[in-house]
Amino acid sequence: MSTTMLPPSTKTTKSLSDERREWIRIDDRVLLEYRLLTDPAEGLTPGIPPVSDEAISEAIAKPTSDLLLRSGEQLAESPLLPWIMKVDWLLETLVKQLAKIQPEGVAMAQATDVTLSGGGIGFLSPRYFAVDDQLKLKIILPPFIPIHTTARVIRSTQVKDSINYDIATEFIQLNPDDQEHLIRHIIQAQAERLRGRRRGSQG
Repeated sequence: MSTTMLPPSTKTTKSLSDERREWIRIDDRVLLEYRLLTDPAEGLTPGIPPVSDEAISEAIAKPTSDLLLRSGEQLAESPLLPWIMKVDWLLETLVKQLAKIQPEGVAMAQATDVTLSGGGIGFLSPRYFAVDDQLKLKIILPPFIPIHTTARVIRSTQVKDSINYDIATEFIQLNPDDQEHLIRHIIQAQAERLRGRRRGSQG
């Protein structure tokens, strides 16, 4: 007796496709700020060392660097670029002065190595978080797309021979538009890296 195989419904196909897109992941470096939901909403994040001058410089320069990478010669040859660089320099100077005036430092997103997907984010932190802790996250995607979300800690293990903890989270409150920004960034980054590897192999 033969069985006729029906094609999956459009709804099922779309659901599977969305799920695959959600869990595509990359290792990346983005501007990230995080704290427990129960922490004060403003000010320094408890358990995180004060930001250094080097971290301030990288955090302020990163959006412009990312924009240059994505725009190529179009921005590099633009008369706007020197003005953008001047604004970056002025902002960097002001933030560094503010950090010196305030002994406890300044609160700001820092360039952080992460594992990023449409469903969650992983990163190293000097602060311990317990499984099921809820974190308030601010992720700034290149060139400057801020995403505010809440995530639940699903893994927290101390890195061997390190003061850092390996934190893995899943998003529990993420605007659909922000999730789409994340997924598009991940797919674009994967495509750019693939093109780079191909150029390298051809060279």
